[in-house]
Amino acid sequence: MDPDFRRKFPLLVAGAFQEISPATSSYNCIAWAAGVDHIPWWPHLDAFWPAGVPYEDTIDAFLKAFATLGYTLCGDASLESGFEKIALYADFGGTPTHAARQLPDGTWTSKLGQSIDITHKNTIVLNGPEYGAAVRFMRRPRADRSIITP
Repeated sequence: MDPDFRRKFPLLVAGAFQEISPATSSYNCIAWAAGVDHIPWWPHLDAFWPAGVPYEDTIDAFLKAFATLGYTLCGDASLESGFEKIALYADFGGTPTHAARQLPDGTWTSKLGQSIDITHKNTIVLNGPEYGAAVRFMRRPRADRSIITP
């Protein structure tokens, strides 16, 4: 695990998360939130980005990318029966930094950069200098979820 973990995620204290997968650079947090575990997603040339979505590091572009998967804006991170949610994080300048996906029990899962995949109790525990804060939430009807291939 990254030696700066506690500095990057000061609210992610012992017991607030559980490691679920080892570190890998095969994919990133945006891909993980989208259900992809073999390629990174990001709006630049060395990663996948959905067709028709602007190649911009903006919240609007990330919202459009997740909309291609059937997600629509919603008000908050609360668990809603029949829906799965994602949280989009941005730094304090408004640039997208991270995405997390809600699991059926209401906990969340994240890929921490090139590091591990975790489950965490809520979206707030990742707030801090590394990701900023969750600024937008999206939802789609929950389906039999399997890893997708773009």
